[in-house]
Amino acid sequence: MTYSRSGAYGRGASAYARVGVESGVMSADPHQLIVMLFDGAQAAIRAARIHMQAGNTAEKGRFISKALDIVNNGLAAALDQEKGGDIAERLGSLYDYIARLLLTANLRNDAESLDQAERLLEDIASAWREIGQRQSA
Repeated sequence: MTYSRSGAYGRGASAYARVGVESGVMSADPHQLIVMLFDGAQAAIRAARIHMQAGNTAEKGRFISKALDIVNNGLAAALDQEKGGDIAERLGSLYDYIARLLLTANLRNDAESLDQAERLLEDIASAWREIGQRQSA
């Protein structure tokens, strides 16, 4: 007997994954939530790249939109301009630039823009992870 991802098995696996993510979010501290946003944006970019290479325009666009949503409505929205000062302002500018790269990648099917957005997100994410490791030590 075989199972398809679109059948009951697929729905069950999807529900299980959703509960796992929701549980992780509920138990995460604010720092961990930001790391999870970075992970989600990077996963969406990787999926977009796969669909771009396969010529699947609709799915490429869907995953780039997901990455954009995380950058704009997650990472950028989480910046505290009052407490963060100059660092928050610079991060906000960097997130705007990443969003423009993602839009360019989507509109022009530009893998280099997608790669650059992913590299920038990884640079910031690695700094966040390092901060988290220092805090827990």
